[in-house]
Amino acid sequence: MKKNLLIFAFLVSFLNCNLYSQNKGMIPYQPSKAEILERYKKALLLDAAVKNTVFKTSIRAQWQSDQKTFWYSNVLKDSLIEYILVDAEKGTKSIFFDEPKLRSAITNFTQKKIPQKSLVIDSINYDAKTSSIALKYDKDYYQVKLSDYSIQKINSLPKDITKYPSLNRQWQRWNSFQTDSISPNKKWLAFIKDNNVFIKPIAGGDAIQFTKDGTKEKPYGSLSWAPDSKYIVGYHITPVTDLPVHYVLTSVANTTRGELHSQPYKQPGDPFTTYEMFLFHVENQKTAKVNTPIIDFFDAPELHWRKDNPNYFTFEKVDRGHQRFRIFEVNAQTAETRSIVDEKTDTFIYESRLFTHYLKESNEVVMSSEKDGWRHLYLIDAISGKEKQITKGEWVVRSIDSIDEKKREIWFSASGMNSNEDPYYLHNYRIGFDGKKLVNLTPAKGNHIVAFSKNKQYYVDSYSEPNVATIIELHRTLDGKKIMDLEKSDAAAYIATGTSLPEPFHAKGRDGVTDIWGIICRPADFDPNKKYPVIESIYAGPQDSFVPKNFMDRYTTEMQSLAQLGFIVVQIDGMGTANRSKAFHDVCWKNLKDAGFEDRILWIKALAKKYPYVDDSRVGLYGTSAGGQNALGGLLFHPEFYKAGVAACGCHDNRVDKQWWNEQWMGYPVGEHYQEQSNVTNAGKLTGDLLLVIGEADENVPPESTYRVADALIKAGKTFEFLPLPGVGHSDGGPYGRQRKRDFFVKHLLGVDPPSRNSNELNQ
Repeated sequence: MKKNLLIFAFLVSFLNCNLYSQNKGMIPYQPSKAEILERYKKALLLDAAVKNTVFKTSIRAQWQSDQKTFWYSNVLKDSLIEYILVDAEKGTKSIFFDEPKLRSAITNFTQKKIPQKSLVIDSINYDAKTSSIALKYDKDYYQVKLSDYSIQKINSLPKDITKYPSLNRQWQRWNSFQTDSISPNKKWLAFIKDNNVFIKPIAGGDAIQFTKDGTKEKPYGSLSWAPDSKYIVGYHITPVTDLPVHYVLTSVANTTRGELHSQPYKQPGDPFTTYEMFLFHVENQKTAKVNTPIIDFFDAPELHWRKDNPNYFTFEKVDRGHQRFRIFEVNAQTAETRSIVDEKTDTFIYESRLFTHYLKESNEVVMSSEKDGWRHLYLIDAISGKEKQITKGEWVVRSIDSIDEKKREIWFSASGMNSNEDPYYLHNYRIGFDGKKLVNLTPAKGNHIVAFSKNKQYYVDSYSEPNVATIIELHRTLDGKKIMDLEKSDAAAYIATGTSLPEPFHAKGRDGVTDIWGIICRPADFDPNKKYPVIESIYAGPQDSFVPKNFMDRYTTEMQSLAQLGFIVVQIDGMGTANRSKAFHDVCWKNLKDAGFEDRILWIKALAKKYPYVDDSRVGLYGTSAGGQNALGGLLFHPEFYKAGVAACGCHDNRVDKQWWNEQWMGYPVGEHYQEQSNVTNAGKLTGDLLLVIGEADENVPPESTYRVADALIKAGKTFEFLPLPGVGHSDGGPYGRQRKRDFFVKHLLGVDPPSRNSNELNQ
């Protein structure tokens, strides 16, 4: 036993020595002032060098009236534009027209020189039969024969009046539903007079008054006709006027006083306008109060009348607090109701992703639910209330493109179905109402963006990864078969600058099982023998996921630019964000201060374990809006890990921010947890370095949210930097704010004074 212990001790000593040997050359990167000045200069040069170096990352197919051909344009080097014509039926593409000849034709016809290097054409209609194009250029319209480039002026472009299969359009529950005041049979006019409900014959005659108790304080309104003109649905309304929030514009030109601006702004806990539903019977002129709960959240709901029995209609009710959703059926003859759907949850129902589609011919409803732990689609019998699950599995339905009632098919996007790739990558599918015949329209690995032709017979599939160039293909919808390659991104010039592409990375989260995904950006000239501080770009939502998934995504531009100063810059989607399982998302419920920090910290530590040049002892973070709340939250609730943060226009106290967003995640009524998780309440815990940024004209998150943090920090005797921006709205501060953010991290994570802007140090 003693011998075994000695062997064990020797092995531990050997491994420790070996680890020290491997890492003893790892020097924390701490540049001199001269080095950092040089880095700033090189970063500026590199930012300029990488602009307009990546081409063909997307196309916008302009389908022609024959629905077999389309054109698109590519912007090439030096802002040159090429126009491509595609014949989907034949699977061919060609240069659309001879650009110099068309330029010459337009120049000669208009007697005006075209200033651009390439023609910039707004719209083109192609006629294959006559081999001619009708186009819009510089507000005028022309017809050009491509055989000889003869040209004539026309009044407008031909219009395609064909009716195509429509995409799904989800009713926005914040809207108030009402119909035209004239009845569908054109016999009656419904109107509100002196706050009460009236109708009168279109042909002439006396008005009929249905109600007499409407007042200015409690009027009737939001009238809607039944399709058979036998009923009117209306509401006895108790209006609520939202209290205002204010801000002062301090530096308006040509004034000597600040300007006070105000806007109505509903905050968590504020009352809503309420609606009591009534039925007005045209034939017997009777009024009946519908036996249903008062609608005290959202406005008057959309009504869906049964086609086979026009005495019945359904409507939706989302309870305030986001924990119950119902679909009610109303018997218009009796004013009685029953629940077709009644879904409850202990956490939250994500209202803006609560999809419902009412099938007109079959009395069915297609709706989404997370009741089995993943967002999936269900088919509801609107008469019996019985349901069938259409999609199923440990993956997420992301969006519904369209529903074909005749073929009983659903076209949708989803993520997480492919086990060999990032679970956030979008793919497009088609499935039958019975859950059978699932067709993957985009099987290739990557994040897919699909655009269907108007008749939905073809689609353009663009897919990529953060570090894999975009491929753009044309496919046939019937079976998903690829017809042809259209384009592939050209990033050779970008890579030639020395800038690296972001690297996707994943590590286990707090449960030791779930993969947490993110990306890493490195300096172009990083030395793998030095340890670089880490900066996290944070936005914990939780309304979505936020790590870029596409090649050359615009959100990675700043991350890559910031990295050039000597940082490893990362972005991560921790637990509490959307597009994974219900349990993954539920972490945020009444718990926005969590922000997935446990997962983020483990992710960064795993990154440092894999790459020794990642210094997880010097970590900062920055964010805007909810990300601003998260950035300060990291410093307050995890000071052992995050050392410096830049928080721009943060919603630092969820009681101060907008009602619709905060009650979705923090719940209703407003409880003590709102105060307990507030950055204002916890400001005295600050130990790290902080820069607060706020635009004085922020109409999204009231500026006082940040000012209250500043006030609490001052009262706690804390040291921090504060950057108020005159005239700026909801923003990270724009170029000046981003400059100050860079300087802040250089000072507090690299330990070097940033360039003195006042002495023009960068240009010396």
